[in-house]
Amino acid sequence: MAKEAEVRLPRPTRVKNKTPAPIQITAEQILREARERQEADIRPPKQKITDATELSEYRLRKRKEFEDLIRRVRRNISVWIKYAQWEESQKDFNRARSVWERALEVDYRNHTLWLKYAEVEMMNKFINNARNVWDRAVTLLPRVDQLWYKYIHMEEMLGNVAGARQIFERWMSWMPDQQGWLSYIKFELRYNEIERARQIFERFVECHPKVAAWIRYAKFEMKNGEAARSRNVYERAVEKLADDEEAEQLFVAFAEFEERCKDSERARCIYKFALDHISEGRAEDLYRKFVAFEKQYGDAIVGKRSFQYEDEVRKNPLNYDSWFDYIRLEENVGKKDRIREVYERAISNVPPAEEKRYWQRYIYLWINYALYEELDAEDVERTRDVYRGCLKLIPHEKFSFAKLWLLAAQFEIRQLNLKAARQILGNAIGKAPKDKIFKKYIEIELQLGNIDRGRKLYDKYLEWAPENCYAWSKYAELERSLCETERARAIFELAIAQPALDMPELLWKAYIDFEISEGEFERTRELYERLLDRTKHLKVWISYAKFEASAMEEDAKGSDLAEDDLQEHHHEQKKQCIQHARRVFEKAINYYRTSAPELKEERAMLLEEWLNMESSFGELGDISLVQAKLPKKLKKRRQMVSEDGPAGYEEYIDYMFPEETQTTNLKILEAAYKWKKQKISDED
Repeated sequence: MAKEAEVRLPRPTRVKNKTPAPIQITAEQILREARERQEADIRPPKQKITDATELSEYRLRKRKEFEDLIRRVRRNISVWIKYAQWEESQKDFNRARSVWERALEVDYRNHTLWLKYAEVEMMNKFINNARNVWDRAVTLLPRVDQLWYKYIHMEEMLGNVAGARQIFERWMSWMPDQQGWLSYIKFELRYNEIERARQIFERFVECHPKVAAWIRYAKFEMKNGEAARSRNVYERAVEKLADDEEAEQLFVAFAEFEERCKDSERARCIYKFALDHISEGRAEDLYRKFVAFEKQYGDAIVGKRSFQYEDEVRKNPLNYDSWFDYIRLEENVGKKDRIREVYERAISNVPPAEEKRYWQRYIYLWINYALYEELDAEDVERTRDVYRGCLKLIPHEKFSFAKLWLLAAQFEIRQLNLKAARQILGNAIGKAPKDKIFKKYIEIELQLGNIDRGRKLYDKYLEWAPENCYAWSKYAELERSLCETERARAIFELAIAQPALDMPELLWKAYIDFEISEGEFERTRELYERLLDRTKHLKVWISYAKFEASAMEEDAKGSDLAEDDLQEHHHEQKKQCIQHARRVFEKAINYYRTSAPELKEERAMLLEEWLNMESSFGELGDISLVQAKLPKKLKKRRQMVSEDGPAGYEEYIDYMFPEETQTTNLKILEAAYKWKKQKISDED
């Protein structure tokens, strides 16, 4: 019997090959395929209603479906909502209301029903009905804040401010959470009812006697400029909540309030009272704030810190970071004589070596000193003396600081002393010329409309740095903006004639763009030819060809011919411009084929550009011209060699052009002929 009762399991198949399958199938792939092969949902066909009888039959059928569904799932609120919304879509509002009321009989505690019901009434502008719904909702469900918010929002949108206030009062009688009270306060502030908001705050702190509520009340008073009232609120809060768990926040806020009121003694008393009444475990933030306060206002701590800094700067007077910290401490205390004394002592420690890297930190002592005298002490003469002293101290023959010259000049401009600013910048150019100084000086003069001064400065700038392409371009741009075309052209000519330039490509581009914008196409061609005499770079050829492709078209735009003649003229011009562009491309291809055969990639890119241009010409283009010249791409391998010898192979792309293919074929034929001839002679 035991043998008969045994369940015979199938023999496990033996896996012969345990290597991974060549194609791995992921769970993501299976799910994606399942989604792709999923059949579309079957939807009922759309029904078109043509007359009143069909409409009444449709409505009767839909209502029967909804009623049957409700009988089956009476407690499913979503079915009731769909039924009511369908009745609304049929514009039968009485039936819709009947459905909503029946649904509320099933579950009046579901606030979503009330929201949907009221929104339907509002959307269809049945305002009194909506009020009725909201009123019943907040009466039956007074603890659902959303109903109150929506009811109030509706009344406010209707401009019924008094009605909205009454609803708020009804809501507040239920003592809602803090957010409800704050919404009431914001409502009153929107209508500038400050006194009403104050009264609500009083009720708010009685309902929610929490630290956050009292702090909000005090900040409200401070925002309205009532410092005395704000202090009174803080004092009442301290009386009631001195032993509260969150009292630390209250004391910190009270002390910071007194700091803002410039009453440091009161703030100190508050901190000390708080530290006496709050245990150490809960007063970390309070203690940290007190220490920061004493650092700023406390003489004892300031004295101790001053002693520490004095010790540091005595040990190492060239440690400028210590001087910065010391000065910051004194500035927080705010005693002018003391601050100036520390600054004077700091700047007296001149770096021993005349190397710029040693002066870079030191120079900021002077800058901060000047800014302090100008902004905090508001002493113009002292500020001027600081800048003069610093500029006199720096060894300009070895190095200089453009930043300092510019700050000194800008200070004089702020004092409306333009003559002194010009003198400073002129000295800067004479003693230590720099790009920044020239640019700023030129900018100032041009903003003042002094064109001749700007020109003189550009002359000096270029005399100092004749290789600076930026300066040449800007100078020419200035002349062009003044409609001095010949002067601008002369400047460009001088620029490209310089033996050394830092960015010649930008200068040539600016010159070419200038000539194109002036409509001087012959001059532009001449420029391109001159540029090609200097460099045969790929970008120059492409730019030249693109110019030729568009130059004639632009030239034809201004003609005064009739419409038909203009079209014909335009067509002829376009043909001519295409011929010019092709000539440039052919010239470039010939150069790469004969003079630079090693630049195969550049030649291939040029042909690609030509092909694209022919395609853009439409019916006037001829792609076959280029296709016959296109190379074949070949993948090749070459050996890599490192310092230790051969280091493997790398793949690279090579190009084989049509003439190379023909040469290769001829060589193969010649070799075959020789082989055949040799074979015949061997047989003989």
